[in-house]
Amino acid sequence: MQNSQIAEQDRFATGTITTSGAGSEAAAAVLRNTYRLLAMTLVFSALTAMGSAAFGLPHPGLLLTLAGYFGLLFLTSKLRNSGWGIAAVFALTGFMGYTLGPILNVYLAMANGSSVVATAMGGTAVVFLGMSIFARAAPVANLPKFGTFLFVGILTAFFLGLVAVFAQMPMLSLAVSGLFILLMSGLILYETQNIIGGGETNYVMATVTLFVAVFNLFTSFLHLLGFLGDDG
Repeated sequence: MQNSQIAEQDRFATGTITTSGAGSEAAAAVLRNTYRLLAMTLVFSALTAMGSAAFGLPHPGLLLTLAGYFGLLFLTSKLRNSGWGIAAVFALTGFMGYTLGPILNVYLAMANGSSVVATAMGGTAVVFLGMSIFARAAPVANLPKFGTFLFVGILTAFFLGLVAVFAQMPMLSLAVSGLFILLMSGLILYETQNIIGGGETNYVMATVTLFVAVFNLFTSFLHLLGFLGDDG
């Protein structure tokens, strides 16, 4: 038992779980380490968001946000099999938390802003827990095909989101937020089942995928609820 605990700690430091043992046991270890790291990064990101909001730090803007996100995502992918991969994950999620702070200030400035933020958090938690439970209870028949569908859908939604921003089309932006809620729900389902099935053996990248899904769920809920609250 002690040897297995030491081995798991070593795997947690490197980010990769080998599958030389039983497949279900290895998958369980990946899932356990993924949830552990995801919880830590969510807390860290929340703290950076709170700090960014409290100090009134400016938003870096769309272009710098995209450059920072994709740059840190590339770095995390390159370092995923080393201990530095975990540091890269915290850099990525911390940066995303920083960009979230100014956004939170916009919604908190609304008359019902606290309610909007709290409801968005609750909706995100419900979707994440629901999809995680559903992933264990009802496996997708063709997971690779489902993954391709999600990939195409996310690229399409991302492109439409850019169009909505640069063309200043608020209704399209709202539609994209609704689409992202559906796609991120599917991404949580896909990644969880991919881990359980042994398709994903690197918990660093699994954490990034689930974190991005949670982040986009929350911001999409914020956008929709903020619009409804402001409209009311």
